[in-house]
Amino acid sequence: FFFFFFFFFFFSTSESADPVASFCNGSNRTAQQSANIDALLGDIAAGTIAGGFTATSRGTGADKIYGLGQCRGDVDSSTCWSCINDAISSVSRFCPDKVDSKTWYDFCFLRYSPTNFFDSVDTSGVYLINVENVTTDPTIFNQKLGSLMREISSQAVKPPNRGLGKKISDISTYVRLYGLVQCTRDLSPLNCAQCLSTAVSNFPAVCPNRRGCRVLYSSCYVRYELYPFFFPL
Repeated sequence: FFFFFFFFFFFSTSESADPVASFCNGSNRTAQQSANIDALLGDIAAGTIAGGFTATSRGTGADKIYGLGQCRGDVDSSTCWSCINDAISSVSRFCPDKVDSKTWYDFCFLRYSPTNFFDSVDTSGVYLINVENVTTDPTIFNQKLGSLMREISSQAVKPPNRGLGKKISDISTYVRLYGLVQCTRDLSPLNCAQCLSTAVSNFPAVCPNRRGCRVLYSSCYVRYELYPFFFPL
């Protein structure tokens, strides 16, 4: 099983605790910004582990840093705890000096920035694509995929679902399609819908007729596979 990457990020697959992708940008930190980031990461760890999501800030003026942590909505608290701690640990390795960082794992996402990004749609990110094409009729597959994505995107924008939508769809007697979408919980329903729509609309160009595809944006996550990948399995 292979993936094709579109990227302008740092990638690592050498260790299980390494992120799927990491991004660093911006100027070097000041001493006060470093102190604020350290404090912010502690706040993100505590808040995300407690509730699966947190969006908060530390500092004032030019040294203020905004941060967000979120676990995938289908994982348990233990998996969330492990993932967020891995993400925070990886920041010191992949982005030790910069004020703007994004880190994607399979089960969580972490970012911080001196710019207030809360409730703003950010479609910067990465695509992970299965290089194998589907063996079923592509027309039927794409119809099923489109229907599935519309349904789970509609789930995600409903406030009780906290930005999460997921479902299994039967393509044939022996083939099942698994789909999951999630927005960061700082987004309004309208902005969540916009982010998911942008991600799904790129499927024909980015991963046409492929057996699996992941879109990891800074504001939302979209994935489909022909095997179980979300919980409960």
